[in-house]
Amino acid sequence: MTSSDWGDWLPRAVAEADPETVSLWYLGCNGFAIKGRDGTVLWIDPYVGTGDPPRTVRMVPVPFDPDDVADADAVLATHEHTDHVHGPSQAPILANTGCDFVAPDDSLAVARDEEQWTEEWAVDDEQFTEVTEGDELRVGEFTVHVVETHDPDATHPVGYVIEHPTGTVFHAGDSKPSPSFSELATEYDIDLGILAFGSVGTIPDKETGEPVRTKWYSDENQAIEAASALELDRLVPTHWDMWKGLTADPTALHEHARSFEHPKRLEVVEIGDRIEL
Repeated sequence: MTSSDWGDWLPRAVAEADPETVSLWYLGCNGFAIKGRDGTVLWIDPYVGTGDPPRTVRMVPVPFDPDDVADADAVLATHEHTDHVHGPSQAPILANTGCDFVAPDDSLAVARDEEQWTEEWAVDDEQFTEVTEGDELRVGEFTVHVVETHDPDATHPVGYVIEHPTGTVFHAGDSKPSPSFSELATEYDIDLGILAFGSVGTIPDKETGEPVRTKWYSDENQAIEAASALELDRLVPTHWDMWKGLTADPTALHEHARSFEHPKRLEVVEIGDRIEL
């Protein structure tokens, strides 16, 4: 774990913000801080680790120290991979704020058994909330629906449809296009969708160290296929900035989206950017 490249300005910006609707801060990788107009704060997949060089090499700054996070009502995890469930990134937030860690079973197994958050940090087991597809929970001003996604590299991935009186956000984790997305479009009017996007590259194999052709995220066509099925008003691509060898140009999505009704708007954000719902 390294210290923040940016000091504490990002957690302070979240704490001091007074949104008119809902504000979202992109944390790089697939992470977001989300704050509603009544002050509820959600953190989704926050990750400030540096990967596992030379296999996975972080390409963006570490934007905050978890110990500096003073405002959190819940930390949500989409699946069990280390850049989505990571004790050094997330457990201090639970310890400092007393908030809940909301995650599916395999993600909780990482926190409980593999990383032993309750032993390594001042985290109580009661802060762990297990969820699965079809669940609904209320966190302050947000209603969070746990939905099915399609990430064949994960053992139990989920997505979160986050409803607010002023609009709806969907965080799909690292999902590729899913048969469930057209059903979600029928059930929810999604204003802003967050979809992982990246290139195909060669990444050293975890066991042998030999370079292997790797595709962890949707390519351009898949990202637009997913956004179209979800009938998104706004598409925010993520993960394209993170890992050496798998980075991509999100502006290329403009050309792929041009002839489709959805997404109506492509919104490219960089790490540290704030956008409004």
